[in-house]
Amino acid sequence: MSAYTTQELTGAPGLAGMYLRAVLPKKGAPRELPDRRLVLRGRTASEKHLAEYARVCGFQEHSVLPATYPHMVAFGPSMALMTAADFPFPLLGLVHVSNTIEQLRPLRAGETLTYQVWAQDLRSHPRGRVFDIRAEADDGTATVWRSTSTYLRRGGDGEEAAGSGRAEPPAASFEDAGLTQEWHVPGSVGRRYASVSGDRNPIHLHPLAARPFGFRSSIAHGMWTKARCLAALSERLPEAYRVEVAFRSPVLLPASVRFAAAQTGRDWHFGLRGASGKEREHLRGSLTALD
Repeated sequence: MSAYTTQELTGAPGLAGMYLRAVLPKKGAPRELPDRRLVLRGRTASEKHLAEYARVCGFQEHSVLPATYPHMVAFGPSMALMTAADFPFPLLGLVHVSNTIEQLRPLRAGETLTYQVWAQDLRSHPRGRVFDIRAEADDGTATVWRSTSTYLRRGGDGEEAAGSGRAEPPAASFEDAGLTQEWHVPGSVGRRYASVSGDRNPIHLHPLAARPFGFRSSIAHGMWTKARCLAALSERLPEAYRVEVAFRSPVLLPASVRFAAAQTGRDWHFGLRGASGKEREHLRGSLTALD
C-alpha cells in the first residue's frame, strides 16, 4: 500500500453521473491500473437504510450490518475509480466474477467507519484479463472489514494463461445438503436492489435495457445473490468469518432458484442453482469462521 497515493473524497460519489460516463468510449486509456486509493471518511449506516437493505436482501436483523452492507458503501468509491480517465478499461462490459469478504467482528448500525478502495493485481486469464478492486473499512483503531472483488475484461492477451485465475470454492452438493430453500425471485428485484444500493447498471433494471448486452431479460445483481445466500445462513453465522463466492452465471429475472448449503464443523459450502437443483449453476460459495 505504500506505493499508492491517497485521494480524499468529500462525500459519497454520485453513481448516476458515473454510469453516464461509463457508456463513453475510452480513448488513449493507460494499460496499467491507477496507483491511488480513494478514502471516504465518516460513513454511518442509518437504521432506515439498513432496514430497507435488509428487506430487499432477506435479512431479519436490523441492528447489525450484514457483511455485504459495507461492500455497498464502498461501491461508490469503486465506481469512481473504475470510471476515471486513468482506468484502463471501460466499466460497461466488465464481468464481476468473484467476491470475497472478511468480517473481522460484528458491525453495529450506528458505527462510523472510514473506507479505502484501490485496484491491484492486473493479470492474464484464460478469457482475457482480470483485476481486483480491494476495499477496507476501519473504526479508527483497526480494520474491521475488507473485501476483494475480481473483474474480468474479456479478450486481450489471456489465451495462453489457462489456470491463472484464483481457485473457486468447491461446488455445493444439492443432493446431500443439510439446508435447502427454494426462492421465487421477482422481476422487480433488480430495480429494488438498485434503489437501495445505487447500482443502476441498465442490465439489472429492464429487459429492454439488458438485451443490448446479450441478456434476454434483466438480471439480478451478483451482490444481491450473495447477500440473499448470506441471509439464508444468518442465524448460523459466527461473529468473524470469511465468505467467498464465485458468480457462475446470471440469474435471469424473474426466476425460481434453489439454495443449498452443507456444514462441516463451523464452516459452510453453499450454492445457488435453477429450481430443480440440477439446472444452471448461478453461484458457489464457502464460509469459513475466523478466530
